[in-house]
Amino acid sequence: MTAVITIDADRPGPTISRHLYGHFAEHLGRGIYDGMWVGEDSPVPNVGGIRLDVVEALRELDVPNLRWPGGCFADRYHWRAGVGPRADRPALINTLWGGTLEDNAFGTHEFMALCELLGADAYVSGNIGSGTVEEMSDWVEYLTGAGRSPMADLRRAHGRDEPWIVRFWGLGNESWGCGGNMRSESYADLARQFGTFCRSGNETPLYRVAAGADGADVHWTETLMKVIPEIGAHPFAEVPWEAVSVHYYTIGGTWTAKGSATQFDPDAYWRTIVAAQGIEELLRAHAAVMDVYDPAKTYGMVLDEWGTWWDVEPGTNPGFLFQQNTLRDAMVAAWHFDVFHQFADRLTMANIAQTVNVLQAMLLTDPDGGPMVRTPTFHVFEMNKGHHDATALPTHVSGPSHTADGQDVPVVSASASTKDGAVLISVTNVDLDTPRQVDVVIRGATLAGATGRLLTAATASAHNRPDAPDTVRPVDLEQLEQTPTGLRLTLPPHSFATVSATIQPA
Repeated sequence: MTAVITIDADRPGPTISRHLYGHFAEHLGRGIYDGMWVGEDSPVPNVGGIRLDVVEALRELDVPNLRWPGGCFADRYHWRAGVGPRADRPALINTLWGGTLEDNAFGTHEFMALCELLGADAYVSGNIGSGTVEEMSDWVEYLTGAGRSPMADLRRAHGRDEPWIVRFWGLGNESWGCGGNMRSESYADLARQFGTFCRSGNETPLYRVAAGADGADVHWTETLMKVIPEIGAHPFAEVPWEAVSVHYYTIGGTWTAKGSATQFDPDAYWRTIVAAQGIEELLRAHAAVMDVYDPAKTYGMVLDEWGTWWDVEPGTNPGFLFQQNTLRDAMVAAWHFDVFHQFADRLTMANIAQTVNVLQAMLLTDPDGGPMVRTPTFHVFEMNKGHHDATALPTHVSGPSHTADGQDVPVVSASASTKDGAVLISVTNVDLDTPRQVDVVIRGATLAGATGRLLTAATASAHNRPDAPDTVRPVDLEQLEQTPTGLRLTLPPHSFATVSATIQPA
């Protein structure tokens, strides 16, 4: 019944980029409008139309980057419709998501203002599916141009004199599907062209992300990676991207019957856990392909869409993808982060889908004007902040498993990192019914002053609502003690904990 976690403190690994804790906001349902943007005339407190309560909550997470405007919406978005006086911006119907009016009130300047309020880097998804090379090149120049140019001057005419720093650019999105239904070879040619003409207008180089595979399609990744030696052999050419993306959603049912976010039985719970654990195999498969063509790990892997996906809440617009967020979702997020930390030498960014009111959100705003709530997933992000830009420590877990559908499912996960003389250890027990004792063995160092935090609730379906916003929230981890070799803690069923301590070499 005991799990043993061994941490090699004397064998420091790669840096865990803070960008693995990135976010995603698409023009989808109530993700932008009502979620982040209410307009300057709204009774909801705002700064320039941006919701203050959302900004203040997201600041608690130290959001490193925010991806926008999509998702599938990105390859239908034409940026010029979202700049200039709002009264002059054209309106359209968002036929992709819910058939609602898109008035383009939230455009480039509003997005950059939001990023500045959050202290987050902008990650802009460009339009390859229905856009042109010139359109995307002009957008880069509009945002980053420092000198005199038509696009930089247009930005100045719209009230912004200084350029923004925008490093992260996506070369389309899901080009195998909603982004154009392309073959990998066709997309690779387009990405080579678009990426070549995306050039920073200031001294900050771009980090261009080629739109990658649908789940386990390693052929797509290989097609993109083959570009590296092909272009690299030419003396006057350079690879027009710095990273390749991949997407992975955790679904406990099927694409057509995903299941309820809040009403689920033990079998559905365990199917979800098995699906969540599949992220490790997925990243390993794509990393293996990348290693063949890039053994030095010069190019990054970006998981810029991940999270749980359930049937929409009853009575809501099916195109809005609004779902509740339970402790089960928090278990998925916690397990994912432990896997992300394992791949920190290759995985450079990850973006949960999505930040507010859509899919596995951090925050849920009430359309009827009630209080905003922080979800259980929000608390996992907040509790893990200490891993941002910390040094990963090799972590090995041995322990119990659960048998589901004839296979053994590990129930304890962990990761650890160190920064500024401190260590942060994250531990998850996904067992639905059984508490687990966990012995943490520290090799090559000693710990002092350990304190812990615990996220759990009476059931895995527990969630927060406007009338009960703290049903799932962190509390002190009381069952924590120092041992001669490290630590001992006891985790309740379906729980996540972090332990902080000072660390010294042995």
